[in-house]
Amino acid sequence: MFDDDDDRSMFADPGGNSALRASSKRNPRNRSCPTCKTRNVLTSKDLALGYQCNMCADQDERGGF
Repeated sequence: MFDDDDDRSMFADPGGNSALRASSKRNPRNRSCPTCKTRNVLTSKDLALGYQCNMCADQDERGGF
């Protein structure tokens, strides 16, 4: 039936293009982006995975906004 790889509930925007993880009591969005330093945009899991905020990721992937 359903494969664990298809479970998108761990993502903040399950139907979108963001890889950021959903925030929760155990994984709050209280970390700064390592690139632009914007506060409270990432979770600890996002940082552990080496992610940056969506704005910085979009800029890197698309060459601008």
